[in-house]
Amino acid sequence: MNFAGLLVPRLPQSLMPTRLTRYVLIEILKIFTVSLIALTLLILLIGVGRELLRQGLGPLAIMQLLPFVLPIALQFSFPATALFSVCCVYGRMAADGEIATVKASGISPLKILQPAFIFAALLSPIAVYVSDLAVSWGRPGIQRVVLMSIEDVTYRYLQNQRYYKSGRDPNRGFSIHVENMVGRRMIRPTVSIRSSGKDPIKLSAREGELRLDPVTEELVLYVVDTQIEAGSNFRGIIPDEGEFPIPLGNALKAKSLRDQSPSEVPLNLLGQESVAQDNRNHIAVGEVAAHTGFSILTCRLDQIANGKGKRLEEKLRSNRKRLIRLQTEPWRRWAWGFSCLFFVFVGAPLAMIAKTSDYWSTFGLCFLPTLLAYYPLFIFGLEQAKDGNLPPYGVWMGNAIMVMIGTILIARVRRY
Repeated sequence: MNFAGLLVPRLPQSLMPTRLTRYVLIEILKIFTVSLIALTLLILLIGVGRELLRQGLGPLAIMQLLPFVLPIALQFSFPATALFSVCCVYGRMAADGEIATVKASGISPLKILQPAFIFAALLSPIAVYVSDLAVSWGRPGIQRVVLMSIEDVTYRYLQNQRYYKSGRDPNRGFSIHVENMVGRRMIRPTVSIRSSGKDPIKLSAREGELRLDPVTEELVLYVVDTQIEAGSNFRGIIPDEGEFPIPLGNALKAKSLRDQSPSEVPLNLLGQESVAQDNRNHIAVGEVAAHTGFSILTCRLDQIANGKGKRLEEKLRSNRKRLIRLQTEPWRRWAWGFSCLFFVFVGAPLAMIAKTSDYWSTFGLCFLPTLLAYYPLFIFGLEQAKDGNLPPYGVWMGNAIMVMIGTILIARVRRY
């Protein structure tokens, strides 16, 4: 559609910006919707496919994963598709002469860019919400689906490979080796159950079966004619039928705020947890001071740097690091969500200057500089803020640079 046809000479000039805004917004939304669906589906396929290959999930588990993977996919799709849509619209308008026609009608270049900024300003808070949803609901949901599917995953591995080992921690989990499988019945299973701080338990049975108990959060092993070993001090034989629970830990339970990583805490609870963590830090400082003073009074100076003193210092450092991360996390989520606005702030005027009607050429011309300028600065600011070398708002370093670049480009567009 050529915008020049919309410029009717008899139309009052006061109505032009409204009509222009509506036209450009519709063009942006059309491309944004199509590209968002396409990119989100691609990320979903990659994300779900990775879990399928890594965990061996079945069709039902994959369908259960989709709602949890969706916000994770969207948080990456929003900035890229926002940039793509405005680059396509403004690049084509400039190449077709529509920008020149609008400017010739006496309309400011800023009015031409206004629809893109309105679109990005409305999209950014939505992106913040989706980003928060991804880390506080999406990732725990994926973990829960995988754990609830542990029975089917284990059987799938046993039927195909005759062997399964859970998790990557060598001190926790279980492993099963079977001679054969008859349906869901394991023939001659050998099972090793590992728990932190305890000797591994080894079972050898004539046959067995696995069942998940979601109430007790245990994978129950039902076996027949079993030989059991627990460390080097216990060996025994259990004739007939027996059952052994394989604990899955507290993975299916909702963690308390104190036990959650800052990236898992919902945005509306980060402030509350920061205050609680600050109080814990004060308590830890008091414990270190009390232990140091007592060690000096009792002339046990070696206890300050060793033993309990060392453990208290490590606890205090860990608490301080967590507080810094809690204070940085809301800045990170807002910075990531509002990257949509700052991408558009750079991409829209750059596309007008480029004057390329080809979608991919325009996107490449605008996206590569954005990618090279924004993401390294965002990651650098985030890491420095998490280490305490920058204040929490240092995460916005990339966004600040994008504002500077966008301001220069807009000034050039005004002279265009």
